[in-house]
Amino acid sequence: MMKIKVAIAQIEVSDDIAVNLNRIKCALAYAADQKADLLLTPEGSLSGYTHLFDVYTAKQALQEVESVAKGAGIGLALGTCMVEEDGQCYNELRFYEKDGTYLGCHTKTLRCGTMTEPPVGEINVYGVRSLRTFSFMGITIGGLICNDMWANPSCTPMPDSHLAHQLAQMGAKVIFHAVNGGRDRSEMSQVVVKSYHESNLRIRAAAEGIYIVTTDNAAPSDIPTSSYSGVVVPDGSWLCRLPDTGEQFMCAEICF
Repeated sequence: MMKIKVAIAQIEVSDDIAVNLNRIKCALAYAADQKADLLLTPEGSLSGYTHLFDVYTAKQALQEVESVAKGAGIGLALGTCMVEEDGQCYNELRFYEKDGTYLGCHTKTLRCGTMTEPPVGEINVYGVRSLRTFSFMGITIGGLICNDMWANPSCTPMPDSHLAHQLAQMGAKVIFHAVNGGRDRSEMSQVVVKSYHESNLRIRAAAEGIYIVTTDNAAPSDIPTSSYSGVVVPDGSWLCRLPDTGEQFMCAEICF
C-alpha cells in the first residue's frame, strides 16, 4: 500500500510578498509539526494573484520557501505567479519533492477573461505550457489551478477541455488544486457559484476515480471562501473539509 500525508493551507493571499511569505512559513511549520509529506497552498499564494509583482522580490521569497521546505523535509504544491527564463509570466502550481528537488510546474490553462471579443483579463497576460504529470514519492500526481477544474462560464470564455480527465488519462492518482476565487456576500456568489464549484470537484473526482486535494484563498477573512478546501475521494465524497471562513489548516492521509 502507498500513502501520502498532505497538509492543506487555506491562507490569506495579498499583493504583499513579505506578508505572503510569512503565512506560507507558518503553514510549513504546521505541516512539519503534523509530519506531512506535502503542503498545498492557494493560487498566487506567494507572489499574490497578479502579474504586477516585483520579480526580484518574488524570486528571493521563493528561494526562502524552497529552503525552509527542504530543511523540514516537506514537499510542495506551491501556488505563485512567476516570470520564467523565457520572459513570460505564468500562473503556476510548483511541485517539489521532499528533498527539495524541483519537479516542475503546472501553468493555469483556462485563464479568466471577459465574454467580449476579444476577451479582456488575465487570458492576455499569462502564458501556458503543456499539461503534464509529476512523480512525487513514486505516486503520479497532477496540478490544476482554480478555473482549470470547473471552467466557470462566468469567469472564462475558454471551452472546458476536461483537464481533470486528461490528467487521469495520463495516470494521475491525485490532483492538487490551488484556488483563488473571487466572491462577495450575494446569493449568486455564496450559493450558486459555490455549489457549482463543489459539484465540479465531487463529480470530476467520481468520474475519474481520483483524489482531489483543494484549497482556496482565505481573504477577505470575513467572507466565506468561493470553494471549499479539503480532500475529495474517488467516490465523490469529502474525506475531510475545512471551515469555509478565515485561515485554516488541515492534514489528511491518502492511501492507495
